Amino acid sequence: MKLGAQLYTVRSYIQTEKDIRRSLERIANIGYKSIQVSAMGSIAPEALRSVCDELGLEIALTHVSADRLLNDTEALIREHDILGCRYIGLGGLPDKYRTEEWYDCFAEDFRGPAQRIADAGKLFMYHNHNFEWQKLGGKRMIERLIEDFTPQEMGITLDTYWVQAAGADVVEWIGKLADRLHCVHLKDMDVRGSEPIMAPVMAGNMNFQAILDALRQAGTTRYMLVEQDTCQGSPFDCLQTSYDNLAALGYR
Repeated sequence: MKLGAQLYTVRSYIQTEKDIRRSLERIANIGYKSIQVSAMGSIAPEALRSVCDELGLEIALTHVSADRLLNDTEALIREHDILGCRYIGLGGLPDKYRTEEWYDCFAEDFRGPAQRIADAGKLFMYHNHNFEWQKLGGKRMIERLIEDFTPQEMGITLDTYWVQAAGADVVEWIGKLADRLHCVHLKDMDVRGSEPIMAPVMAGNMNFQAILDALRQAGTTRYMLVEQDTCQGSPFDCLQTSYDNLAALGYR
């Protein structure tokens, strides 16, 4: 399982081509060998690939807009060929699909793009938050998603923090989703007063030893991507702390 950085963590610092290079240099210097492209400013895929190759960074996964997935699928596939990236991700269910009235339309709308992505040798990846554990029609949305798409049509980028925030058991859901977990987001939960906050990996209260053991047992995870949406201090320092804690366990 390769250790990477989810660039959403440093989204404020990757909005220009110059800052993208600066940020990627800092991430490579921490020791990360792969990244997820998310919330990045405009840069040609050829230019991004060139910078990443120079710095020894593999592009593991992206998050792209629902509109591009639906309406620009072939161009999206070509861009990912340039990036050398197999996994094309959606960051969450668009709002209209989160209702009983419209949920069924998600599979109807996205199955075609997912199949075209699969035909190109890549995989559509869905990233969870906590709302997918809400029930619609007597079933959790996450359960309906994995019924509606085969593992060949859709993988799950499991976000450890958001599973915990849903009140669910992260280890249990790693087991349930084992055949889809090619990429995961590692993110810890701490507390300030009565409020949960995001924390560097192994700096909070989640049982990361059990989580990492479960991922090894599942045997399908290729990329463990450290992410912290909100940081107490510098996001680069948070990425450093997470890296150091995981590297001490042998993950790099």
